[in-house]
Amino acid sequence: MTTSNSIKIIKGNIIFTPTPKDFTIIEQGFIVIQDGCVEGVYKSLPTMYSEIEVTDYGDKLIIPGMNDLHCHAPQFRNLGMAMDKELLPWLDNYTFPEESRFKDEEYARSVYSEFVREIWKQGTTRIAVYSTVHKSAALQLIELFENAGLGAYVGKVNMDRNCPDSIRETAEGSLADTRDLLEASAAKDSIVKPIITPRFVPSCSDRLLEGLGALALQYGVPVQSHLSENRGEIEWVKELHPDSSYYGEVYDKYGLFGQTPTLMAHCIYSNEQEMSLMRSRGVIAVHCPTSNMNVGSGMMPVRKFLDGGIRVALGSDISGGHTCSIFKTMVYAIQVSKLLWADSGKQTAFLSNSEAFYMATKGGGSFFGMVGSFEKGYDFDALIIDDSELNRFGYTLEQRLERFIYVGDDRHILHRYVQGKLIEEPAV
Repeated sequence: MTTSNSIKIIKGNIIFTPTPKDFTIIEQGFIVIQDGCVEGVYKSLPTMYSEIEVTDYGDKLIIPGMNDLHCHAPQFRNLGMAMDKELLPWLDNYTFPEESRFKDEEYARSVYSEFVREIWKQGTTRIAVYSTVHKSAALQLIELFENAGLGAYVGKVNMDRNCPDSIRETAEGSLADTRDLLEASAAKDSIVKPIITPRFVPSCSDRLLEGLGALALQYGVPVQSHLSENRGEIEWVKELHPDSSYYGEVYDKYGLFGQTPTLMAHCIYSNEQEMSLMRSRGVIAVHCPTSNMNVGSGMMPVRKFLDGGIRVALGSDISGGHTCSIFKTMVYAIQVSKLLWADSGKQTAFLSNSEAFYMATKGGGSFFGMVGSFEKGYDFDALIIDDSELNRFGYTLEQRLERFIYVGDDRHILHRYVQGKLIEEPAV
Protein backbone atom coordinates (compact mmCIF):
# COMPACT_ATOMS: atom_id res chain seq x y z
CA MET A 1 0.00 0.00 0.00
CA THR A 2 1.37 3.41 -0.96
CA THR A 3 1.87 5.81 1.93
CA SER A 4 1.29 9.55 1.77
CA ASN A 5 5.06 10.01 2.20
CA SER A 6 5.57 9.00 -1.45
CA ILE A 7 2.95 11.48 -2.65
CA LYS A 8 3.46 15.17 -3.38
CA ILE A 9 0.80 17.62 -4.45
CA ILE A 10 1.43 20.98 -6.08
CA LYS A 11 -1.05 23.64 -7.05
CA GLY A 12 -0.93 26.44 -9.61
CA ASN A 13 -1.72 27.36 -13.21
CA ILE A 14 -0.93 24.19 -15.16
CA ILE A 15 -0.08 24.28 -18.88
CA PHE A 16 1.10 21.38 -21.08
CA THR A 17 0.61 19.88 -24.55
CA PRO A 18 -0.54 16.25 -24.75
CA THR A 19 -0.76 16.84 -28.52
CA PRO A 20 0.80 19.53 -30.72
CA LYS A 21 -2.59 20.98 -31.65
CA ASP A 22 -3.33 23.03 -28.56
CA PHE A 23 -2.53 23.63 -24.92
CA THR A 24 -4.18 21.88 -22.01
CA ILE A 25 -4.69 24.58 -19.38
CA ILE A 26 -5.97 24.08 -15.84
CA GLU A 27 -6.28 27.29 -13.88
CA GLN A 28 -5.49 26.79 -10.20
CA GLY A 29 -5.24 23.06 -10.71
CA PHE A 30 -3.54 20.29 -8.76
CA ILE A 31 -0.85 17.82 -9.84
CA VAL A 32 -0.55 14.69 -7.74
CA ILE A 33 2.94 13.19 -7.93
CA GLN A 34 3.60 9.67 -6.75
CA ASP A 35 7.11 8.19 -6.67
CA GLY A 36 8.32 10.94 -8.99
CA CYS A 37 5.61 10.41 -11.61
CA VAL A 38 2.34 12.17 -12.35
CA GLU A 39 -0.58 10.31 -10.81
CA GLY A 40 -3.11 12.80 -12.12
CA VAL A 41 -3.97 16.41 -12.86
CA TYR A 42 -7.15 17.77 -11.29
CA LYS A 43 -9.24 20.93 -11.25
CA SER A 44 -10.48 19.92 -7.81
CA LEU A 45 -8.41 17.74 -5.51
CA PRO A 46 -9.98 14.31 -4.87
CA THR A 47 -10.99 13.73 -1.26
CA MET A 48 -8.59 10.79 -0.97
CA TYR A 49 -5.74 13.31 -0.99
CA SER A 50 -7.36 15.82 1.37
CA GLU A 51 -4.99 15.09 4.27
CA ILE A 52 -1.81 15.47 2.23
CA GLU A 53 0.01 18.80 2.34
CA VAL A 54 -0.23 20.88 -0.83
CA THR A 55 2.61 23.06 -2.14
CA ASP A 56 0.68 26.05 -3.41
CA TYR A 57 2.46 28.13 -6.06
CA GLY A 58 -0.38 30.64 -6.19
CA ASP A 59 -0.72 32.42 -9.53
CA LYS A 60 2.54 31.05 -10.95
CA LEU A 61 2.73 28.91 -14.10
CA ILE A 62 3.58 25.20 -13.89
CA ILE A 63 4.93 23.81 -17.17
CA PRO A 64 7.00 20.77 -18.20
CA GLY A 65 10.79 21.07 -18.17
CA MET A 66 12.64 21.81 -21.38
CA ASN A 67 14.34 19.08 -23.44
CA ASP A 68 17.42 19.91 -25.54
CA LEU A 69 18.12 17.16 -28.06
CA HIS A 70 21.33 18.50 -29.64
CA CYS A 71 24.11 20.36 -27.87
CA HIS A 72 27.94 20.42 -27.78
CA ALA A 73 29.11 20.89 -24.19
CA PRO A 74 32.81 21.54 -24.99
CA GLN A 75 31.85 24.46 -27.20
CA PHE A 76 30.36 26.35 -24.24
CA ARG A 77 33.37 28.65 -23.96
CA ASN A 78 32.92 29.67 -27.62
CA LEU A 79 29.28 30.68 -27.13
CA GLY A 80 28.53 33.75 -29.24
CA MET A 81 31.87 33.68 -31.07
CA ALA A 82 32.85 33.19 -34.73
CA MET A 83 29.29 33.73 -35.90
CA ASP A 84 30.58 35.13 -39.19
CA LYS A 85 31.93 31.75 -40.36
CA GLU A 86 30.35 28.98 -42.39
CA LEU A 87 30.10 25.47 -40.94
CA LEU A 88 33.26 23.73 -42.15
CA PRO A 89 35.67 26.70 -41.66
CA TRP A 90 34.01 27.29 -38.28
CA LEU A 91 34.81 23.70 -37.28
CA ASP A 92 38.42 23.85 -38.47
CA ASN A 93 39.33 27.25 -37.05
CA TYR A 94 37.38 27.43 -33.81
CA THR A 95 35.63 24.25 -32.74
CA PHE A 96 38.30 21.60 -33.22
CA PRO A 97 41.07 23.66 -31.53
CA GLU A 98 38.82 24.28 -28.51
CA GLU A 99 37.80 20.62 -28.24
CA SER A 100 41.45 19.52 -28.25
CA ARG A 101 41.88 21.32 -24.90
CA PHE A 102 39.61 18.78 -23.18
CA LYS A 103 42.47 16.33 -22.94
CA ASP A 104 43.30 18.39 -19.84
CA GLU A 105 40.97 17.01 -17.17
CA GLU A 106 41.13 20.13 -15.05
CA TYR A 107 40.15 22.31 -18.00
CA ALA A 108 37.33 19.91 -18.93
CA ARG A 109 35.88 19.97 -15.41
CA SER A 110 36.05 23.77 -15.27
CA VAL A 111 34.15 24.28 -18.53
CA TYR A 112 31.70 21.45 -17.98
CA SER A 113 30.82 22.66 -14.49
CA GLU A 114 29.88 26.07 -15.90
CA PHE A 115 27.97 24.41 -18.74
CA VAL A 116 25.85 22.20 -16.46
CA ARG A 117 25.03 25.19 -14.29
CA GLU A 118 23.89 27.15 -17.36
CA ILE A 119 21.71 24.27 -18.53
CA TRP A 120 20.03 24.21 -15.12
CA LYS A 121 19.69 27.98 -15.13
CA GLN A 122 17.87 28.01 -18.49
CA GLY A 123 15.28 25.45 -17.41
CA THR A 124 16.56 22.47 -19.38
CA THR A 125 15.84 19.35 -17.35
CA ARG A 126 16.91 16.72 -19.93
CA ILE A 127 19.55 16.98 -22.63
CA ALA A 128 21.32 14.94 -25.32
CA VAL A 129 24.84 16.27 -25.40
CA TYR A 130 28.17 15.76 -27.15
CA SER A 131 31.40 15.68 -25.18
CA THR A 132 34.75 15.34 -27.00
CA VAL A 133 36.82 12.35 -28.13
CA HIS A 134 38.34 12.15 -24.63
CA LYS A 135 36.94 9.36 -22.46
CA SER A 136 37.99 11.10 -19.24
CA ALA A 137 36.12 14.27 -20.20
CA ALA A 138 32.94 12.32 -21.01
CA LEU A 139 33.12 10.57 -17.63
CA GLN A 140 33.43 13.93 -15.91
CA LEU A 141 30.42 15.31 -17.76
CA ILE A 142 28.36 12.27 -16.80
CA GLU A 143 29.36 12.73 -13.15
CA LEU A 144 28.48 16.43 -13.18
CA PHE A 145 25.02 15.78 -14.60
CA GLU A 146 24.43 13.03 -12.04
CA ASN A 147 25.49 15.32 -9.20
CA ALA A 148 23.22 18.07 -10.53
CA GLY A 149 20.17 15.78 -10.72
CA LEU A 150 19.52 16.55 -14.39
CA GLY A 151 18.72 13.89 -16.97
CA ALA A 152 21.12 13.45 -19.89
CA TYR A 153 22.47 11.31 -22.67
CA VAL A 154 26.20 12.01 -22.88
CA GLY A 155 28.19 11.02 -25.96
CA LYS A 156 31.92 10.50 -26.24
CA VAL A 157 32.52 11.81 -29.74
CA ASN A 158 34.03 9.36 -32.23
CA MET A 159 36.24 10.47 -35.13
CA ASP A 160 39.29 8.93 -36.73
CA ARG A 161 39.71 10.94 -39.96
CA ASN A 162 39.35 14.39 -41.50
CA CYS A 163 40.11 16.21 -38.29
CA PRO A 164 43.23 17.69 -36.63
CA ASP A 165 45.82 15.29 -35.25
CA SER A 166 45.18 16.69 -31.77
CA ILE A 167 41.75 15.08 -31.64
CA ARG A 168 42.08 12.25 -34.16
CA GLU A 169 41.58 8.76 -32.73
CA THR A 170 42.30 5.34 -34.16
CA ALA A 171 39.20 3.35 -34.94
CA GLU A 172 40.13 0.64 -32.44
CA GLY A 173 41.01 3.14 -29.72
CA SER A 174 37.75 5.02 -30.22
CA LEU A 175 35.72 1.82 -30.06
CA ALA A 176 37.56 0.61 -26.97
CA ASP A 177 36.94 3.88 -25.12
CA THR A 178 33.28 3.83 -26.14
CA ARG A 179 32.90 0.28 -24.89
CA ASP A 180 34.48 1.28 -21.57
CA LEU A 181 31.89 4.03 -21.15
CA LEU A 182 29.05 1.66 -21.98
CA GLU A 183 30.33 -0.91 -19.50
CA ALA A 184 30.77 1.72 -16.77
CA SER A 185 27.17 2.87 -17.18
CA ALA A 186 25.60 -0.56 -17.57
CA ALA A 187 25.80 -1.30 -13.87
CA LYS A 188 24.27 2.02 -12.77
CA ASP A 189 20.64 2.99 -12.33
CA SER A 190 20.84 6.59 -13.46
CA ILE A 191 18.99 9.13 -15.58
CA VAL A 192 22.38 10.02 -17.07
CA LYS A 193 23.33 7.52 -19.75
CA PRO A 194 25.79 7.14 -22.64
CA ILE A 195 24.84 7.56 -26.28
CA ILE A 196 26.77 6.43 -29.38
CA THR A 197 28.11 9.60 -31.04
CA PRO A 198 29.87 9.46 -34.42
CA ARG A 199 30.50 13.14 -35.05
CA PHE A 200 29.38 12.91 -38.66
CA VAL A 201 30.09 10.65 -41.62
CA PRO A 202 33.16 12.55 -42.97
CA SER A 203 34.97 12.21 -39.63
CA CYS A 204 34.46 8.44 -39.27
CA SER A 205 36.03 5.61 -41.25
CA ASP A 206 33.96 2.65 -42.39
CA ARG A 207 35.61 0.53 -39.71
CA LEU A 208 34.64 2.99 -37.00
CA LEU A 209 31.04 3.34 -38.20
CA GLU A 210 30.69 -0.43 -38.42
CA GLY A 211 32.03 -0.89 -34.90
CA LEU A 212 29.79 1.82 -33.46
CA GLY A 213 26.72 0.27 -35.03
CA ALA A 214 27.65 -3.08 -33.50
CA LEU A 215 28.10 -1.50 -30.06
CA ALA A 216 24.74 0.29 -30.29
CA LEU A 217 22.99 -2.99 -31.01
CA GLN A 218 24.98 -5.03 -28.49
CA TYR A 219 24.32 -2.65 -25.60
CA GLY A 220 20.92 -1.41 -26.78
CA VAL A 221 21.94 2.23 -26.56
CA PRO A 222 20.77 5.16 -28.70
CA VAL A 223 22.68 7.05 -31.38
CA GLN A 224 23.13 10.74 -32.17
CA SER A 225 24.82 12.49 -35.08
CA HIS A 226 24.49 15.17 -37.77
CA LEU A 227 22.61 14.83 -41.05
CA SER A 228 22.28 16.89 -44.23
CA GLU A 229 23.22 20.13 -42.49
CA ASN A 230 25.23 21.83 -45.21
CA ARG A 231 25.39 21.43 -49.00
CA GLY A 232 29.19 21.19 -48.97
CA GLU A 233 29.01 18.50 -46.31
CA ILE A 234 26.53 16.49 -48.41
CA GLU A 235 28.82 16.64 -51.44
CA TRP A 236 31.71 15.51 -49.25
CA VAL A 237 29.71 12.49 -48.08
CA LYS A 238 28.95 11.63 -51.73
CA GLU A 239 32.68 11.69 -52.53
CA LEU A 240 33.53 9.49 -49.55
CA HIS A 241 30.63 7.06 -50.13
CA PRO A 242 29.83 7.01 -53.86
CA ASP A 243 27.89 3.76 -53.40
CA SER A 244 25.28 5.50 -51.22
CA SER A 245 22.47 7.45 -52.85
CA TYR A 246 21.93 9.83 -49.92
CA TYR A 247 23.58 10.83 -46.64
CA GLY A 248 21.35 8.89 -44.23
CA GLU A 249 21.93 5.69 -46.17
CA VAL A 250 25.53 5.66 -44.93
CA TYR A 251 24.42 5.63 -41.29
CA ASP A 252 21.80 3.02 -42.10
CA LYS A 253 24.36 0.75 -43.73
CA TYR A 254 26.18 0.52 -40.41
CA GLY A 255 23.17 0.18 -38.09
CA LEU A 256 23.15 3.81 -36.95
CA PHE A 257 19.81 5.01 -38.33
CA GLY A 258 16.92 3.88 -36.19
CA GLN A 259 18.08 0.35 -35.41
CA THR A 260 18.22 1.80 -31.88
CA PRO A 261 16.61 5.14 -30.93
CA THR A 262 18.31 7.79 -33.05
CA LEU A 263 18.69 11.56 -33.13
CA MET A 264 19.78 13.27 -36.33
CA ALA A 265 20.43 17.00 -36.07
CA HIS A 266 19.65 19.63 -38.72
CA CYS A 267 18.20 17.68 -41.69
CA ILE A 268 17.97 20.89 -43.71
CA TYR A 269 18.56 19.27 -47.11
CA SER A 270 17.14 15.77 -46.54
CA ASN A 271 15.66 14.35 -49.73
CA GLU A 272 12.48 12.28 -50.02
CA GLN A 273 14.33 8.97 -49.70
CA GLU A 274 16.09 10.09 -46.55
CA MET A 275 12.87 11.39 -45.02
CA SER A 276 11.02 8.20 -45.88
CA LEU A 277 13.63 6.11 -44.09
CA MET A 278 13.57 8.46 -41.09
CA ARG A 279 9.81 8.05 -40.86
CA SER A 280 9.86 4.27 -41.13
CA ARG A 281 12.68 3.92 -38.59
CA GLY A 282 11.35 6.46 -36.10
CA VAL A 283 14.46 8.64 -36.37
CA ILE A 284 13.97 11.99 -34.63
CA ALA A 285 14.95 15.07 -36.63
CA VAL A 286 16.40 17.70 -34.27
CA HIS A 287 15.69 21.23 -35.44
CA CYS A 288 18.48 23.67 -34.51
CA PRO A 289 17.32 27.02 -35.93
CA THR A 290 19.86 29.28 -34.23
CA SER A 291 22.84 27.24 -35.40
CA ASN A 292 21.42 26.80 -38.88
CA MET A 293 21.28 30.57 -39.29
CA ASN A 294 24.50 31.45 -37.46
CA VAL A 295 26.79 29.19 -39.48
CA GLY A 296 24.91 29.82 -42.72
CA SER A 297 23.56 26.33 -43.29
CA GLY A 298 19.99 27.18 -44.23
CA MET A 299 16.44 26.74 -42.95
CA MET A 300 15.04 23.33 -42.05
CA PRO A 301 11.61 22.83 -43.68
CA VAL A 302 10.07 21.75 -40.38
CA ARG A 303 6.48 21.68 -41.68
CA LYS A 304 7.46 19.18 -44.37
CA PHE A 305 8.80 16.86 -41.67
CA LEU A 306 5.78 17.22 -39.43
CA ASP A 307 3.31 16.71 -42.29
CA GLY A 308 5.41 13.71 -43.38
CA GLY A 309 4.94 12.01 -40.02
CA ILE A 310 8.55 12.45 -38.86
CA ARG A 311 9.18 13.19 -35.21
CA VAL A 312 10.81 16.58 -34.60
CA ALA A 313 12.52 17.92 -31.47
CA LEU A 314 14.51 21.08 -30.73
CA GLY A 315 18.21 21.55 -30.08
CA SER A 316 20.22 24.56 -28.88
CA ASP A 317 23.30 23.27 -30.75
CA ILE A 318 25.71 25.52 -28.93
CA SER A 319 28.03 26.99 -29.92
CA GLY A 320 26.77 27.08 -33.47
CA GLY A 321 23.66 28.21 -31.66
CA HIS A 322 24.23 31.22 -29.45
CA THR A 323 21.84 30.46 -26.58
CA CYS A 324 21.31 27.50 -24.25
CA SER A 325 17.67 28.52 -23.78
CA ILE A 326 15.18 26.16 -25.39
CA PHE A 327 12.55 28.87 -24.87
CA LYS A 328 14.48 31.14 -27.21
CA THR A 329 15.07 28.21 -29.55
CA MET A 330 11.28 27.86 -29.76
CA VAL A 331 11.04 31.49 -30.80
CA TYR A 332 13.64 31.08 -33.54
CA ALA A 333 11.93 27.90 -34.77
CA ILE A 334 8.66 29.78 -35.15
CA GLN A 335 10.36 32.72 -36.87
CA VAL A 336 12.20 30.48 -39.35
CA SER A 337 8.93 28.71 -40.17
CA LYS A 338 7.35 32.10 -40.87
CA LEU A 339 10.13 32.96 -43.32
CA LEU A 340 9.47 29.68 -45.12
CA TRP A 341 5.73 30.44 -45.02
CA ALA A 342 6.32 33.83 -46.62
CA ASP A 343 8.71 32.34 -49.19
CA SER A 344 6.10 29.73 -50.15
CA GLY A 345 3.53 32.40 -50.93
CA LYS A 346 1.81 31.56 -47.63
CA GLN A 347 1.21 27.98 -48.76
CA THR A 348 3.38 26.23 -46.13
CA ALA A 349 1.90 26.74 -42.68
CA PHE A 350 4.19 28.16 -40.03
CA LEU A 351 4.55 26.65 -36.56
CA SER A 352 1.96 27.46 -33.94
CA ASN A 353 2.98 28.21 -30.37
CA SER A 354 1.59 24.89 -29.19
CA GLU A 355 3.53 22.96 -31.85
CA ALA A 356 6.83 24.58 -30.87
CA PHE A 357 6.07 24.03 -27.18
CA TYR A 358 5.26 20.38 -27.88
CA MET A 359 8.62 19.90 -29.63
CA ALA A 360 10.41 21.33 -26.60
CA THR A 361 8.45 19.25 -24.09
CA LYS A 362 6.66 16.01 -24.99
CA GLY A 363 8.20 15.70 -28.47
CA GLY A 364 11.79 15.94 -27.26
CA GLY A 365 11.02 14.32 -23.95
CA SER A 366 9.86 11.13 -25.67
CA PHE A 367 13.51 10.28 -26.33
CA PHE A 368 14.01 9.93 -22.58
CA GLY A 369 10.89 7.87 -21.95
CA MET A 370 7.60 9.17 -20.55
CA VAL A 371 8.90 12.71 -20.20
CA GLY A 372 7.64 16.15 -21.18
CA SER A 373 3.96 16.08 -20.23
CA PHE A 374 1.73 16.01 -17.15
CA GLU A 375 -0.27 13.01 -18.32
CA LYS A 376 -0.64 10.09 -15.94
CA GLY A 377 2.53 8.00 -15.63
CA TYR A 378 4.89 10.71 -16.94
CA ASP A 379 7.97 11.70 -14.96
CA PHE A 380 7.28 14.94 -13.14
CA ASP A 381 9.85 17.18 -14.83
CA ALA A 382 8.60 20.70 -14.36
CA LEU A 383 9.37 24.41 -14.15
CA ILE A 384 7.65 26.90 -11.87
CA ILE A 385 7.46 30.25 -13.67
CA ASP A 386 6.99 33.49 -11.77
CA ASP A 387 5.94 35.88 -14.53
CA SER A 388 4.36 38.44 -12.23
CA GLU A 389 6.47 41.32 -13.58
CA LEU A 390 5.47 40.38 -17.14
CA ASN A 391 1.78 40.04 -16.31
CA ARG A 392 0.56 43.52 -15.45
CA PHE A 393 -2.25 43.81 -17.97
CA GLY A 394 -4.51 40.85 -17.23
CA TYR A 395 -3.36 38.36 -19.86
CA THR A 396 -4.90 34.91 -20.23
CA LEU A 397 -2.78 31.96 -19.11
CA GLU A 398 -1.93 31.06 -22.70
CA GLN A 399 -0.93 34.65 -23.41
CA ARG A 400 1.19 34.69 -20.26
CA LEU A 401 3.06 31.60 -21.40
CA GLU A 402 3.67 33.05 -24.86
CA ARG A 403 4.88 36.31 -23.35
CA PHE A 404 7.29 34.48 -21.05
CA ILE A 405 8.66 32.42 -23.95
CA TYR A 406 9.33 35.54 -26.02
CA VAL A 407 10.41 38.14 -23.47
CA GLY A 408 11.05 36.26 -20.21
CA ASP A 409 14.33 34.73 -19.12
CA ASP A 410 15.92 32.53 -16.46
CA ARG A 411 15.16 35.09 -13.72
CA HIS A 412 11.50 34.11 -14.05
CA ILE A 413 12.17 30.39 -13.44
CA LEU A 414 11.50 29.98 -9.73
CA HIS A 415 11.98 26.21 -9.36
CA ARG A 416 12.99 23.17 -11.40
CA TYR A 417 11.84 19.59 -10.80
CA VAL A 418 13.19 16.33 -12.27
CA GLN A 419 11.33 13.10 -11.49
CA GLY A 420 9.51 14.89 -8.72
CA LYS A 421 12.68 16.12 -7.02
CA LEU A 422 13.37 19.81 -6.52
CA ILE A 423 16.71 20.51 -8.24
CA GLU A 424 18.86 23.17 -6.64
CA GLU A 425 21.52 25.19 -8.45
CA PRO A 426 24.57 23.01 -9.18
CA ALA A 427 27.83 23.95 -7.51
CA VAL A 428 30.56 25.29 -9.79
